[in-house]
Order: sequence, then structure tokens, then C-alpha cells
Amino acid sequence: MQRRPHEGLQIDGFTLGQKLHQGGFATIWEVTHPDHAGPMVMKVPTILDGYDAPTIVGFEVEQMIMPRLTGPHVPKVIAVGDFSVMPYIVTEKIEGGSFLAVSRRAPLPLSDVIEIAARMVQAVADIHRQHVIHLDLKPDNFMQRTTGEMVLIDFGLSRHDLLPDLLAEEFKIPMGTFPYIAPEQYLRCRDDLRSDLFALGAMIYELATGRQPFGAPERLRGVRKRLWRDPVPPRALRPEVPEWLQEIILHALEVDPMRRTQTAAQMAFDLAHPAQVKLTKRALKLKRDGCLQVFDRWRVARKIRRFTAPVSVSAQLAAVPILCVAVDLSPEGERLAEVLRGAVKRMLVIEPEARVACVNVIKTQRIGIDQGTDDAGNNVHVTRLVALRAWADGFDLPDDRLTFTVLEGPDPGQVIIDYATANHVSHILMGARGHSTTRRYLGSVSAQVVAEASCSVTVIRVPEPREAAA
Repeated sequence: MQRRPHEGLQIDGFTLGQKLHQGGFATIWEVTHPDHAGPMVMKVPTILDGYDAPTIVGFEVEQMIMPRLTGPHVPKVIAVGDFSVMPYIVTEKIEGGSFLAVSRRAPLPLSDVIEIAARMVQAVADIHRQHVIHLDLKPDNFMQRTTGEMVLIDFGLSRHDLLPDLLAEEFKIPMGTFPYIAPEQYLRCRDDLRSDLFALGAMIYELATGRQPFGAPERLRGVRKRLWRDPVPPRALRPEVPEWLQEIILHALEVDPMRRTQTAAQMAFDLAHPAQVKLTKRALKLKRDGCLQVFDRWRVARKIRRFTAPVSVSAQLAAVPILCVAVDLSPEGERLAEVLRGAVKRMLVIEPEARVACVNVIKTQRIGIDQGTDDAGNNVHVTRLVALRAWADGFDLPDDRLTFTVLEGPDPGQVIIDYATANHVSHILMGARGHSTTRRYLGSVSAQVVAEASCSVTVIRVPEPREAAA
């Protein structure tokens, strides 16, 4: 027998408390359970007697996808109920609340826009690494933990790269929230993670200007115009928006996914390294394109039926990796640094679209004040940065694909791991010096990184002479 949710209802040991939210497709309830501590919420789809197929299928999609997701950027799933009695999903309650209230205060101070954008992009990059495209990103679907992380909710329109796409199988109409829907979604494409990047660009635009880049169309016909019509540049609405931020926003809002930012990891890297953002004519625009340009795009767009999509989410992420190269700049590491440089060049032959982040670590003291200058009075940080750039001389890469960072910390291995995690690094390359008794018993930086990093790690050694090896 089908049950309807109400306060006081008990199901599978859960007791429903206060109704927290009434939406068009679901209700959210506070719940308790004797075996589960901590605040929890239950989401129940609103199933009426009419045409409820989208609601039912969308909820099935959520029940398939959410238990497979982990990490701080998604709610932890505690229990799932099937449709035989009452469908539901019970998750932890995100105490920080909805991001919608913050977005309604837009335009925000630019420092807040940049900081919030970085946290949003981090969350999206995280689910993409787990094979999920959200496809309904909007302020309503972001929440914030009290610790600062953005949390994505409402996966009813999402696509998991390794699971059947039930929505595509049953429905042939575009789905999404019209102010943020990407052009390829209008063309019924549901397998391109760059659709999420378009929505991110639209939200960052809104945070910076207080306006939605394509307005708020109420009908699907209004969405179609973004196949040929560009938005007003953010700097035309708010001149203090930096050129590099406008570049990031308009790059994400490109019509053709191939001309767009390719991954959320790339967007996160740009937000964290604004000086390395390659400025194009997008950064300098102060008005929309003219009538002739728009007309030419309209003539092309009206014939487009589908953009080229990647084979899979995994394939797309692999096509644009971020390589972190940890370089030892000490005099005794000179030969090793040379060998490492050759390894990077070989890697670039295999990964021609890779972005290379060159890092060096200054080991600081755990206790006391660290000396910021060397014996000659030179700033150590600046000296290392200059040496790092000299080491990378000869890499045939544009400035926006080659970055240099000097890191500091008492534990070099952990510093490298933290940098790789924060910047969504795909692969770490680093050198390891020769064997010694100390390294054998106390371990090495490279061994620590190999053991604890969440990405692939390649450790380079100086080849031993043949006679020594013999």
C-alpha cells in the first residue's frame, strides 16, 4: 500500500518531523532514527494521480546516482526507500543552508564572487571525477557546509557515465532550468560535462553583475536564442570586473562546447591563478556582437542538430590533464632536475593539451620564525621562482598552460599532495634521489606522495651508469 508523507509518519525506522520544503516535484522533511545520530532529512517525490512520469523517473535517477557519490561536495546518503511503499532518500542535513539566499544579493563584492565561484567549481569538478554530469546547476541546487564547502543537491536530471540514462530513454524534450541551460541541452544532448561549465559561467555572471546572461525565459523557445545571441559582457554592466574574470565567464558561455572551457578542473585552475589566464578578445568586449555577426550565427545555428560530444566523461577529463611537476632546485639535485625535464617533454608528446604546473617546495620550520632571505640577503621565495622558470625554459607551451608556484611548509610531501588536491591535478611527476640508509628507514617525500596522492604519480630517478649497475 502506497503511503503519503506526513508529520509523525514512521517508515523503516525513520520518524518524519517538520516539513522543511515544499517543491513542485518533492517535499523535504526532518527525520530521526534510533540507529542514526546527527541531523537528517528525507526527500520524498510528489506523486499525484496525473502525469507523474518525469517525477518518478527523475527520482529513480537520484536513487541510482546519489549513493555512488562520496566526498564533502555531496550529501551523505543514509537510506533509500523503494516505490512499493513510499520512495524516499534520507541524507545528512547540510547545516550551512541554501546558497540561493546569497545569490539573491547579487551583485556581490568581486572578492566574494571569485571566492564563491572557486568553491562552486570545486564541487562540480568533484562530481565530474566521479563520472556524473549534473545538468541542472543553479543557485537553488547548491548548499553550503558550515566548513565552507559547496554541496550539490537534486540529481534528478543528472547523467552517470557508467549507468543507463533513463531520462534520455523515456523523454525526448530538453530538460533543465532555462536561465542556465546550455545550448547543447536544448538540442537534447545529455552526455557532455561542458554543459555544467556553461551553467557555472551563467551563475558567476549573475553573481558579478546581478543579471542573468540570457534573461529568464519561461518557454523553451526563449532558450533557443542562445545558439546565436551572445550576452552583454560583464564589464559593460560593471566596469570594475577584471578582464581575466570576464575571460573566464565568457569562455564558459561559448555556444559551441569545443570553444568552451573544457573541464571544471581547468576553470578552477584559472580562478586560482588569474595572472596566468590567457586574455583573448572576450576579455576586452564592452558590448554585444553586431547584427551582422548575430545574423551569420543564426544562419549556421538554425541548421545545427547536435554538437560533437566526447565519448565519455572519463575521456574528456583525460584529454585535458593538469600535470604537476615537483622540481628539486638544490645543487645536488641538478642532474635529477635535468632528467625530470626530459620526462616532462616526453609526457607532453603523449598529452599535447596538458597544462603544466611547476612547483618547488621551501621546507619551513615547525617551530619558530622561518628566515625569508638567504645568506646573501636575497628573498628565498623570489630566488626559487626565478630558478623554477629557468628550469622550465625550453617547454614549448603558451603562458596560460605553464604556471610556476613556490610552496612552503614543514612537510614537503604533504604540501605537494595538498597542492595537487586543491588544483585537481591529474598526474604528478617528481624526482627521487639515490638510495640511502636514512631514506630506507625514515621514508622519502616521493614515497609519501605515491602512497597518499589521489592522482597518478610518476617518480623519476637518475639512471645509474652501466658499470655501477653491473
